[in-house]
Amino acid sequence: MFGFKKKFQKEPYDKNTQKPVIHASICTGEKVAGFKDIQTGKFHEVMVIRDNSDLQFFLQKYGVTESEIVKEY
Repeated sequence: MFGFKKKFQKEPYDKNTQKPVIHASICTGEKVAGFKDIQTGKFHEVMVIRDNSDLQFFLQKYGVTESEIVKEY
């Protein structure tokens, strides 16, 4: 069992109605990754981003590229 990485499947999201967003706090620097509904503007929180490895995990899990992500403050 040593040396094996856990494989995970990409979880889909509806690209027609949602866009990937990172909410970042100006005061505390806290970052939260999730998806924002394009029509209603409602934000669905998925995970807290503590460092670059968390961001890379989010990108891989949902099949998103960094250019697709919008930062909102």
